[in-house]
Amino acid sequence: MKKEDIKNREDVFLLVTTFYEKVRKNELLGPVFNSVITDWEHHFEHLTDFWQSNLFFEKTYKGNPMLKHAEVDKKVGGTINEMHFGVWLQLWFETLDQLFEGDVALIAKNRARNMGTFLHIKIFEARAIKS
Repeated sequence: MKKEDIKNREDVFLLVTTFYEKVRKNELLGPVFNSVITDWEHHFEHLTDFWQSNLFFEKTYKGNPMLKHAEVDKKVGGTINEMHFGVWLQLWFETLDQLFEGDVALIAKNRARNMGTFLHIKIFEARAIKS
């Protein structure tokens, strides 16, 4: 059966929920995410807004991902490193390949790669500012 591309919010929601199901069970990422997210249903909606905004340029997301990720790093004792971002990205690609194919799926991969790099740098910058 041929996979479809990401076309709408419902597809984005499926991507987000399937992906975070894997993240929550992951040996490295699960403890980080499960220790800071208390309302997963709300978080799924928030992340769906984020990815919908990034993939379809619809202004549904309100938030500051740089600040949130720096706060999470602080809550887990400054232990987030390149392995966390590598595993996160690998699971994201795996989930995209499992569910979708097409131009928007490729954009989702590229945006995640760029965001991961940017957030990784910003976390380390935030640590330097606070020291």
